[in-house]
Amino acid sequence: MALVRNTYGKGQVRVMRVADAGGRQEVRELSVRTMLEGDFAAAYTEADNRRVVATDTIKNITYIVARETLSAPTEVYAQKLALRFLERYAHVSKATVTAHETKWSRMVVAGQEHPHGFVQDANGRPFAEVVATRDDVATRSGIDGYTFLKSTASGWSNFWRDEYTTLPETDDRICATAMDASWLWATAPADFGGANALVLSTMLDVFATTYSKGVQDSLYRMGEAALAAVPELTSLTAACPNKHYLPLDLSRFGLDNDNRVFVPTDEPHGQIECTVAR
Repeated sequence: MALVRNTYGKGQVRVMRVADAGGRQEVRELSVRTMLEGDFAAAYTEADNRRVVATDTIKNITYIVARETLSAPTEVYAQKLALRFLERYAHVSKATVTAHETKWSRMVVAGQEHPHGFVQDANGRPFAEVVATRDDVATRSGIDGYTFLKSTASGWSNFWRDEYTTLPETDDRICATAMDASWLWATAPADFGGANALVLSTMLDVFATTYSKGVQDSLYRMGEAALAAVPELTSLTAACPNKHYLPLDLSRFGLDNDNRVFVPTDEPHGQIECTVAR
């Protein structure tokens, strides 16, 4: 039997690059797949791995090139990553890099683009729920999966510590969530669409423009502000799972990180929920 083709690599390497230009940050989140072809046949036919570049090494190079190209568009990053394998390993004949981007759009707060607040494109699924009895009609509006982040101005510290605690404290991190929220109407507003938009924009304004000591801290203040902005509401309930972005240790490759390259991860995640009512 003949080995007629072979290729291998590393898939779903998730990476977030944060570039900073005078306090205005840009975020670029990718899921990267790198496949190599070359002189690897012996690994298949003779169990000889001596020429195989480990897939863990492919992952590490993905991160290293990300640190070197913080501001590069996806196409340029993918080009530099593919060429790195050809330059580094003479026995690699082809490198195919596929990078899918998660698009983040800049928040607009008070008519101005925010320097480090972002919402995900094609974002959220608005809904309405009505529960009617012969005595009452309760109307609730809301949105599922409304995803937003800020690339700085967030921390997590002074939490309970004991012998099971391993998480380090930080005063600068990415804070991101995919929020499910609903709000209960006491009376109908003049315009449901406009009022719903005001609820969301008010919550985002608080999130983006104030320092967050934790998702709990931000979530309560966001709910407070929404109730103050829309007097027809009686309560607001929100559930915010943490979308973690973990800073990479690049020191073993002779590189600093300085909160510029992160690994996005959704599981396991913190789940923070609250209801704010008048």
